[in-house]
Amino acid sequence: MSQEHATSEVCARCGRPVCSDYAKIKQADTRLRARWGWPEGPVCVACYEQAINTYGHCADCATERLLPGRRASDGRPVCTDCAGGLGDFTCHRCGQEGPRYRAGACARCVLADRLTELLDDGSGAVRRELEPLFHLIHAMSWPASRLTWLRREAPASVLSALARSEVPLTHEGLSRLRPWRSVIYVRDLLIDCGVLPPVDRFLLLFEQWLPDWLATISDPAHRKLLERFATWHVLRRLRQTAREQPINSYRVNNARRLLRLAALFLDDLAAHGRRLDECTQTDIDRWFTTGPSDCGKSREFLLWCRRQRELPRLHLPTEQLPAAAPLSQHERLAHIRRVLTDETLPDADRVLALLILLYAQPLIRIARLTTDDVIRDDNQVLLRLGEPPTPVPQPFAEVLTRYLDNRMNLNTGGGATNPFLFPGRRTGQPLHTTSLRLRLRNLDLPNLDGRSAAIRQLVLQAPAPVIAGMLGYHPNTAERMAAESGATWKTYAAGDHARLGSS
Repeated sequence: MSQEHATSEVCARCGRPVCSDYAKIKQADTRLRARWGWPEGPVCVACYEQAINTYGHCADCATERLLPGRRASDGRPVCTDCAGGLGDFTCHRCGQEGPRYRAGACARCVLADRLTELLDDGSGAVRRELEPLFHLIHAMSWPASRLTWLRREAPASVLSALARSEVPLTHEGLSRLRPWRSVIYVRDLLIDCGVLPPVDRFLLLFEQWLPDWLATISDPAHRKLLERFATWHVLRRLRQTAREQPINSYRVNNARRLLRLAALFLDDLAAHGRRLDECTQTDIDRWFTTGPSDCGKSREFLLWCRRQRELPRLHLPTEQLPAAAPLSQHERLAHIRRVLTDETLPDADRVLALLILLYAQPLIRIARLTTDDVIRDDNQVLLRLGEPPTPVPQPFAEVLTRYLDNRMNLNTGGGATNPFLFPGRRTGQPLHTTSLRLRLRNLDLPNLDGRSAAIRQLVLQAPAPVIAGMLGYHPNTAERMAAESGATWKTYAAGDHARLGSS
């Protein structure tokens, strides 16, 4: 093929430029390589991979099979026979149609071989306790991507260690393995398939992080004090919270930052030649004046030290938290109008934005929403944010139900079994709040300002206790928002305020 021809083609499906010359691909810094020989023309690698992983009923012969082709008249998917012969996609081992991966075998058969090799307990068979894990990974969508994952040394070493009983098949045993990112992912898989019992993920990660961090504290006296503070205050409070609700990443990150600030304060004292029990008001004032921008959070550690009689009774400045500046009602309505009318936005982004602009939901709570929290009752859609469930008006109800039927990240991890409204890429986990915040940033929608505007508008339309119950807010928070917004529900006299007609 000539170089001119190789650079002038476009993908017959997506219209992007394609090239069969690897030298020119590297020069152009692109990975669009053409797959030639299909009746419709060259197809880029991305469209090719999508085609050979598409299954369903053929639009021409109605047979349920692999549908790599497209009907010329309307573009509906058809099988390779009806498309005019696109190639042989039948696995020589299992007889199923799909992408051929190695020596005529499909990726799923090769994946079974790789899993059997990694989960072998030494007898040539998969360890009996790990058979549910074998079936979970083997049944996942896009088996080629699972093979790519298992080619990496880190996950392969974790699975092999479990199969050969190098560590106990428990949460404590897993905690001994490294690297920790691969251990986290394997742990989620083991919980999802029932091999390990559920555990609070972020609490467990904090418990694993704490000893390693304490080991970095060089001063023995500082390390001993910080260990007491971490064990009897920080970790104790996290465990109490975990008994009532799942720990989220915010709580764990705040706990880690609190400990790091405590260590920085002790180092600052030591740098000025003082122990904690010798601390003066000058030291406190200097720390809160010249310390890190978030040094106000260390007040919690200093109060604990004062209660433990480790610190003299000195004045501790209060932390001044900046108040969120709510959007105006005009700006809020403009954002709502754009999200509802812009069909180019992904439904996931539209649902996320409307949960904030209409229902004032924080990202932590949005991440924990499940598909069961969306109730379809006859012709009405309800959201279980509190009690009673909140009605969802049109056209938001249509956007929500359409997204519910086509959620994101269903081809990764646990797939369709993931219960969360916004599934994450990890098995059984929701989308991280950092990812949710990034989506809002791409929408140019301020999170705190939008949520603040929504709750202030809602408490003007109904009594604060009613809004608090329906949206899952604490009554005191709703009352404070109502007072700041100038709501006058408390001043209304009881009884029927309907104007009586003249007799």
